[in-house]
Amino acid sequence: MRIATVTAAVIFGLDQLTKYAVVHAMNLIERGVIEVAPPFLVFRMAWNRGINFGLLANDAEAVRWALIVISLAISAWVWLWVRREEPGRWTQISAGLLVGGALGNVIDRILYGAVADFLNMSCCGFENPYAFNVADIAIFAGAAGLVLFSGDGKDRPKRPKAR
Repeated sequence: MRIATVTAAVIFGLDQLTKYAVVHAMNLIERGVIEVAPPFLVFRMAWNRGINFGLLANDAEAVRWALIVISLAISAWVWLWVRREEPGRWTQISAGLLVGGALGNVIDRILYGAVADFLNMSCCGFENPYAFNVADIAIFAGAAGLVLFSGDGKDRPKRPKAR
């Protein structure tokens, strides 16, 4: 459980730190775009009021609060599951990634009414129109890790057999 807790705390802190640094300290909120290493890395301000790729992104307060409740419910479920099952290291890391990222985006929705997205990456003639943040990366990696590493028992620590 300690691994999941540390991972969640690190991801939450990294997400909020990068959002503060880029959006506020670098003033991306007013500048709109900062070309860091174009086209590979561009900071582009985007406020996501919906879920991935702006789905369900209308300005209804009900949607905002529903997404907050859903994020908190999923985070709580994953957290309780990790406490109950005591999975191995990779499953705990995956759970920590998902929970830390989800809580980072919840804080944005509470403070700003939307998630602050700013990372935009393109390559090889493909121009990516979407922006994302550290929390989004962590949520995706955590969900993929939970699918890959949980349920088969191979990731669990070895316990001595009872005699």
